[in-house]
Parts: sequence; structure tokens; C-alpha cells
Amino acid sequence: MTPAVLAAQKAGLAISLHEYDHDPASDSYGEEAAEKLGVDVGAIFKTLVVQTGSKKLVVAVIPVRHSLNLKRVASAAGEKKAEMADKTLVQRTTGYVLGGVSPLGQRKALTTVIDSLAKEQAKIYVSGGRRGLDIAISPADLAAATRASFADLIRT
Repeated sequence: MTPAVLAAQKAGLAISLHEYDHDPASDSYGEEAAEKLGVDVGAIFKTLVVQTGSKKLVVAVIPVRHSLNLKRVASAAGEKKAEMADKTLVQRTTGYVLGGVSPLGQRKALTTVIDSLAKEQAKIYVSGGRRGLDIAISPADLAAATRASFADLIRT
């Protein structure tokens, strides 16, 4: 059990777990998950961590096929600018390796923002805390569990 799964269970969230054999040669974790789980890629979301100008870490949960708009995530977090956080800092702060960062069960509770497109899905798939494990969860439950807000975060 990963910290993400344990956090979801402890919170009493209605989730389902989906495991697949991760291919280390895969260059797109989300695309790989969609293919191996037989799920529409529009329901697969990735977890990215940015660092704002004031050094605050913010978690952004966005569809895997899209790129994060750093100005939008900064604005959603009440900041002026943001950049992708250093991978070592991400791993140390969240407790997860890259490609397995979950918005749930992180070592330190971070401000979380979920892209508005998530609200169009009955459930979304986010990392379960390791490569090859996804959690299916309603966007509303994910927002409640992470105290997240919704905002338009992707590049258009």
C-alpha cells in the first residue's frame, strides 16, 4: 500500500485501484496508463509540482495530454510567477518518485489546484503513488481530500 492509497482509505473516499506493468522505457506515463488500463486518455491526469516566486510549492493536477500554463497555476495559487520545481525537492517534499507523484498522501500538505477539465469527468485517474498504479476518483472527492481548488491551468 502506498501513502496515497492509505490516505484515500483513511478519508473514506470511494476509489478504485488500477495496476499495470509499467514499462521503464515509456516516455509518457499517462499515455502508457491509458493504453494499458483501457481508459480514455482524457480521464488520465498527471500531478506536477511547481515552485512560486515566493518559494511556495504548489501541486497542479492536469490532463496528461496537455501542458501546464505556469502563469495560470501561479495566479490560481495567489502568486505572480511559478516554475517547475526541482525534482529532488519534489521527491523529498512529496515522498514520491517522479512519474509516481500522487496528489494524495504527500509527506507535506501542499496547496493543490486541479484543472477545470476534471469536472467534465465522472472520475479521473491519478497516480496511486508509484509507477504502474493509478487511483480512479471523482474530481470532487479529490478536491475535498486535498483541499484543492479548480482553475483553468493548461496551455490553450
